[in-house]
Amino acid sequence: MENVSLGSEAEALADRYISEKVVASKHIVDARHIAVATVERVDVLASWNFKEMVNLDRIRAFNAVNLRMGYPMLEIRSPREVLHEKEI
Repeated sequence: MENVSLGSEAEALADRYISEKVVASKHIVDARHIAVATVERVDVLASWNFKEMVNLDRIRAFNAVNLRMGYPMLEIRSPREVLHEKEI
């Protein structure tokens, strides 16, 4: 396990998600969560937030911004997709 925090690079990327209307500004916490995961290059981000994060259209939009900004694509999945049945 690794601890990460919101740095200036992730904050700028989150602001870009907002300015490109991937999510509304009232969802800045979600944008920052995804930005930190992107900047830290996590393998998969798991979330139960189906409205703002685990949503195919939004995942594509987040990744479009990521690619334009020189970051890799981020896998965003529900916990059910990344845990084995015994762990749920």
